Amino acid sequence: MDRIFATVAALFGAGTVAAGAFGAHALKARLAPELLAVFETAARYQMVHALALLAVAWAAARWPGWRTSAAGVCLAAGTIVFCGSLYALALSGVRALGAIAPIGGALLIAG
Repeated sequence: MDRIFATVAALFGAGTVAAGAFGAHALKARLAPELLAVFETAARYQMVHALALLAVAWAAARWPGWRTSAAGVCLAAGTIVFCGSLYALALSGVRALGAIAPIGGALLIAG
């Protein structure tokens, strides 16, 4: 599992760099300031949790077991749900998508 978590962490990190560049260059003039702030929050949380998932990958290599696996799965799923819902909210403007974010947040806390 350690290699899987490390790979997913790397993909999340790369995605964050791409999202940040996209937000800074393509969206700055197109989104309302409050929606741009939501987009930036999603990118920030994605990067922080990519690093957390990298730490879980290290822990899974050192202490394999269901606890580290569960932490990694929760962090990965939480990042996808939380950040994904915020990205979708920012890009679509559909406020109802914000109601999904707490589910992802709970998964991040569990991780």
